[in-house]
Parts: sequence; C-alpha cells; structure tokens
Amino acid sequence: MYNINGMHNNIWNAQYTLTPPLKLKVLSYPSRLTRMRGKGRLKLHLLLFNKCLGSHICTTIYLAATLVWMEICINFFAHDLIFGMLLKTIVLYSQMIWRSLPDPYTYSSTLKACAEARKLRIGKAVHCHILRSHLYPSRIVCNSLLNMYATCLSSIDDEMVYMGDNSCKYDLVKRVFDTMRKRNVVAWNTMISWYVKTDRFVEAVVQFMVMMKAGIKPTAVSFVNVFPAVSRIGDVKCANVLYGLLLKMGSEFVNDLFVVSSAIFMFAEFGCLDFAGEIFDRCLERNTEVWNTMIGGYVQNNNPVEALNLFFKALESQDSVVLDDVTFLSALTAASQLQHLEFGGQLHAHIIKNSSALPVIISNAIIVMYSRCSSVETSFKFFDKMQERDNVSWNTMVSAFVQNGLDDEGLMLVYEMQKQGFLIDQVTVTALLSAASNLRNKEIGRQTHAYLLRHGIQFEGIESYLIDMYAKSGLIRAAQALFEENCKHDRDQATWNAMIAGNTQNGLIEQALTVFRQMLDQNVPPNAVTLASVIPTCNQVGSMALGKQLHAFAVRNSLDENVYVGSALVDMYSKMGSIAYAEYVFANSPEKNSVTYTNMILSYGQHGMGEKAVLLFHSMVGFGIKPDPITFVAVLSACSYTGLVDEGLQIFESMEREYRIKPSTEHYCCIVDMLGRVGRVVEAYEFAKELGEEGNLLGIWGSLLGACRIHGEFELGKIIADKLLEMEGGDKMAGYHVLLSNMYAAEGNWDNVNRVRKGMLEKGLAKEVACSWIDTAGSVNCFVSRDRKHRQCDEIYEMLEELAIKMRDDGYKPYYDSQSGWNSESEE
Repeated sequence: MYNINGMHNNIWNAQYTLTPPLKLKVLSYPSRLTRMRGKGRLKLHLLLFNKCLGSHICTTIYLAATLVWMEICINFFAHDLIFGMLLKTIVLYSQMIWRSLPDPYTYSSTLKACAEARKLRIGKAVHCHILRSHLYPSRIVCNSLLNMYATCLSSIDDEMVYMGDNSCKYDLVKRVFDTMRKRNVVAWNTMISWYVKTDRFVEAVVQFMVMMKAGIKPTAVSFVNVFPAVSRIGDVKCANVLYGLLLKMGSEFVNDLFVVSSAIFMFAEFGCLDFAGEIFDRCLERNTEVWNTMIGGYVQNNNPVEALNLFFKALESQDSVVLDDVTFLSALTAASQLQHLEFGGQLHAHIIKNSSALPVIISNAIIVMYSRCSSVETSFKFFDKMQERDNVSWNTMVSAFVQNGLDDEGLMLVYEMQKQGFLIDQVTVTALLSAASNLRNKEIGRQTHAYLLRHGIQFEGIESYLIDMYAKSGLIRAAQALFEENCKHDRDQATWNAMIAGNTQNGLIEQALTVFRQMLDQNVPPNAVTLASVIPTCNQVGSMALGKQLHAFAVRNSLDENVYVGSALVDMYSKMGSIAYAEYVFANSPEKNSVTYTNMILSYGQHGMGEKAVLLFHSMVGFGIKPDPITFVAVLSACSYTGLVDEGLQIFESMEREYRIKPSTEHYCCIVDMLGRVGRVVEAYEFAKELGEEGNLLGIWGSLLGACRIHGEFELGKIIADKLLEMEGGDKMAGYHVLLSNMYAAEGNWDNVNRVRKGMLEKGLAKEVACSWIDTAGSVNCFVSRDRKHRQCDEIYEMLEELAIKMRDDGYKPYYDSQSGWNSESEE
C-alpha cells in the first residue's frame, strides 16, 4: 500500500515537475496573440490560435483555454469594422462553449458582435448561456446585454418591444436593467438612449433625473442622449435647467463637440435660434457636424438668409471644415425657401466643382430647388441627365410638375416611372390624386383609388386626399360616402376640412355648415384651413350674421391673424357689401400675401373705388409682394368699372415687361370691356382683331357685343353677333341672343327681334334668371324678376308701387306696373 501511494506520489511529483515548462509554453500563446493583435496581423493570429487548439497537452491547455479564447474573440471584434469579422467572432464563441467556460470579457465581445451584426436570436442564446452558467453576470456583461437588446430591438420592426400599459412586461432592455445589482453611468446612458429610440421621451428625461438622484455623475454621452428627449416633449424650462447643469459640469462638457451639436439641435427645435447661436459662437472648436446642426437649425425655422450666411462662413472657416452632403443639402433647402433662382444656380455650380460625383440625395434636392424657384424646365433637364435615380428622384420630379400646374406632364412621368420598374408609393399616390383634383379628372382619380385598394397602400391623410379629389371632380356623392362610411371613426382635422371645402365648392352650402357643426360637436378643433373653407359659405347664403360669428370665433381662437383666414374675411365682407369691415380686416392683418391684396383690390373695384384699387396695387408692389395673374385681373377689372382706361392700359402693358406674366383670356377680356365701357368700341374691336386666333374667345366678343348695344354701335354689333354665333358654343349662349334681340329692338327692327326670339325657342335657350337677396332679422329673403312666391308678396308690390309714385313725383322717368314690371314713359 505504501508502495502504491509512493507510486502515486511519484507520478504526481513527475507531473508537477513537468508542469512549469508546459505551462510556460501554453501561456506564451496569449501574450503572442496580444502582440499580433496590436500589429493587426489577424491571419497569423488565427493560425497560432488553431495551433494552440491542436496541441495535445490537454491538461495545461484547458487551464489557459479561457484566456486564449478570450483573446481571439476580442481580437476579432476589435478588427470587425476593418475585416468584417463579426460573424467569425460569433462562430469562434460557438466553438469555445464546447471546450471551456467563457469569461465576462468573452461574453461582452460576443454580445457586442451580435449587436453590431443585428443578430438578436444569437444574442438571446448568449444571454441564456450566461444565465445557465450560474454565475451572476458582471457589470460589463450586463452593459453589453443592454447594448445588444437596445441595438437589435430598435432595428427589428416585427419584434414586440412594449405594449400599452404593460410596456415593462415586454421591454427586454428594461428587464435587464432592473435585474442589475450595480449600475454605472454606461447602463443609465443606454437606458436613456433606449427610451429616446422608442419615442418614450418623458421616460428618458425621468430616467436622467433618477440617475442624478442616485448619485451617478452624468457623462457627455448622458447629455447627448437626453437633449433630443427634452426637445421632443417641448419643455423649454427643462432644457434651460439641463443646459445650466451642463455648464456647471465644466469646460470638458461644454466644449465636447457632440454635446454642442446636440444642444444646438435642442434649442433650434424650440425655435430659440438666439440661444442656439450663442452656443455655436462660444464653441472653441467646430467640426462639420456642429456647422451642419446650426445651418440646419436656421433652415428648420424658415430662416434661409441666416442659414446661407452661415454656409458662406463655413466655406471661409479657419477650422478646416470639410463640407459634406448634409451641408450642401441644407444650403439647397435654404435656397429653395428663398426662391432665389440665380443664387440656386450658383450653388449648383459650386457643388459640381467640389464633387466628383453627385449623390442621389443632393441631386433630388437640386430638383426641388429649381422647381420651387419656378424653373421646372431646368428641374426636368437636370432630372433627365441624372445617371442614377431612385424612387425619391421620380417622386420629386412628379411632385414638381404637379405643384407648378403641369399636371399632364406629371401623369406622363408616372407612366414612364412604372415602365422603368419603379414602384408607386404613397408619395406618388399623393401627387396623382393632386393632379386628378387639379384636372378635375374623375377617371385618373378612380384609377388611383383602385390602385390603392389593390396594393393595400395606406398612409396618414389618404382619406382627405381622396375626398378632395372626388369633390373637385364633381363626384361629391362619392366624397360624402367615403366620409360617412370609411372615415366614420377615424376623422382627423384634414378629413373634416376636405369635406367642408368639397361641399362648399359644389355649392352645397347647408351640407358644408352641417359638417362644420358636426366637427364642433365631436370636439375637433377647427384650424385656419377650416375657417378659410367655411367663411365663403356666408356669401352664398347671404348671412352677414353668420360671417360675423365666424369672424368672432377666429378672433377668440387667434386664427384671425392667419393670412388665409384674413383673405377669406376680406372677400366675405366685400361681397356682403360691407367695404368698411373689409378695409378694417385688411388693415389689421399682420401678414398679407398676394391673395389678401387681390381680394382687397377686387373689393375696391366692385364698390366703384378704382383709384383706391390702383393705389393698393402699387402699394403691394412697393412692399415687395409680387402680383400674380389673378391680381392683374382684379386691378384691370377695377379700372374697367370706374373708367380708369389710361391707368388700366399702363398696368396691362407692364404685365409682361416688368413682371414676366403672359396675358391670358381674362386679361384680354378686361381690356376689351374697359375700352367698350367708355365708348371706345372701335378701338376695342381692333384690339380683339389683332389678337388673332388667341382672341377667338366667346368672352372677348361677348363683351364687345354688350358695348355695341350700350353705345349704339348697331352695325358693328351685327358683325360681332354673326361672329359670335359662328364660334363654337356661341349659338348655345342665351345671353348673346338676348343682347342681339335687344339691339334689334333698340333700332325698331321687330322682324329680326321675332326671328332671334323664335330661334331661341327652337334651340330651347332661356336666359338664366338673376336672383337678389336681403337679410332681415337673421332671415334671408330671395327674389327673382316678377317673383310671386314670397309669403309677403302683395305687401311688397304695394310698397313698390308707392315708391314708384314717389320716384315719378321726384322726376324719375321709369315707373312700375305690378302686371308688366318696370317700364319707361317713352314706352307707355
């Protein structure tokens, strides 16, 4: 027995004596691996590692295997961005778990590889290995777990992260965080970042505060993570408190470029550009991201001049700033906002000179810039020469066509887009529906709607686009059905507005007001678009009281300062005959655009105030507001109504010369009417003839016919009447036949009168009866010529006869007969 024990002891001693050299040999591998990692010799690293695994000195290798595996995993992960070894790191880990127990650093490296490779299932498997090891995971492993889940879950759409009130149950990141016994600032930062990624901004700010109360000192990363959350919840006071805390942390935090960029973005989101500018100015060193954030802040807050000034400073900066695609993208957006074509072209040239190849995103921004500068032709030329196009490129060009009134071209481009294999998405559909609305093309609209249904395309606001399209295409019943059935339980503000506007545009005033009342009953707050759509209904129902109520509603809700609401109010008061109210609203509007000025000019013209209309037109130009074609129609009409021929002709001649606006049919009609009203009928006739084919329009020659009748130019009137009746559609216009009949009657040619009247009967033509209304005690009373339907008809006619007698006694020649209507004494 003794001998056996001695034998065992000898064997043990022999093993013990052999251990040091073997141990030294095995332990040399990790040190050699580490030196190779520093030199970047990864292939030799792997070869040595395989040699180590192939060794038969099992006992001693097992003791050092963890170190070797750990070293190789760390080495592969450290080189993953260079050599793309993320998956090999994971494979090595899978081999290791069959040979030895991983240590915390191996787990950490593998989890980081899973996070970078977005391998959630493998990350969960590693998590299971950690739990099954029966060892409480170290802080570094817990932090890696947090990072893995936060990275993978925020990038996988079909993974259930959190749900309603039970968010903690499904939030894997929070569950890992809650199980940590000790948390350092890295864990807290990951948690704050996770809440921001999942749009739980209040929780992110609360988490930051809890961290502070726990005595954990924040790092620069903490502020970088929490600032976006503060900006999203819109708490300016909290932003000021956090930035004050940052200042107390010292210059190391204040001058950190990531913190500076994040702080600038936060205050720019609040619109506090002065504060953001101070942070930018105090920054000792600026990189490209800081410059981009400040320029983007100005662009985001619609301050293109400051954005471009800062862009120029970046070009001249001594900070060795390398302008990137984001910089040029912001500059192009600013040029688009400024609508300065010449500068936009210069910026385009600068980008070409400083770029070997234009990225698609920059090319798309150039298309937008030219289209917003009213140079859609240049946009298309650039688009046509693009070497590479994506869906955004096609959608941008289609939208540019539609927004610039070239709807047919937009539709053709969509057809070409499909031929080249690009898919129609929600942006394309939006442009298609807008084009169908503008063209009043029900077929295009229906086809687009059918495409939506076939392909299951859904996006926010789709119902409002469809309702608007159907309403403008004359299919108001389809729009109402869509509103009542499909959108019954999911109506947003835009949907209500589309239905109100659709009813108004189709003359369904009562329905428009009913929908407006329903909107209020369901506690959906009206906005400026709502009021701009419903205010015009007051004109058509003739209710000044309703108009004043809507005006008061706008004032109470601070909507009267909106430029579109102000324009609608000016138009409403003017058409209701209250020019003083219209002037008051116009004078007190803080913002005025071309529509506001046009409505006021038109109001002056309709109320016989031509001089004021002309003065307001010149005032508008003086304030730098460019008149549009409708503005010229309004001011020329005002000159026509009040006989300001010379002023009107001067303004007409300036259209193309000064404002580059080509006159259209409406402008030519205004000039003919203007000359005809003052008796310059022959001059008006010569003007119309000089227009050639462009002047062969019913409106122009119809206006001439009316002028001939008023000023007794019967022979010229007959020539014009013959031309009108020969023109397409002219023989179906009852008004022109009536004018011709009245001309024959004025010269006593009753045979021709009877011939024209007989022809009207044969063609089934009848002059549309005009209607007058008066609002008394909140009730609107409507009348037509010789109306006998009013309930107080007898009393009204008695009063009219009394007025006729008084008028005749005062020397007024026409008199009224209840049987035949108004007559003149010469006809008696």
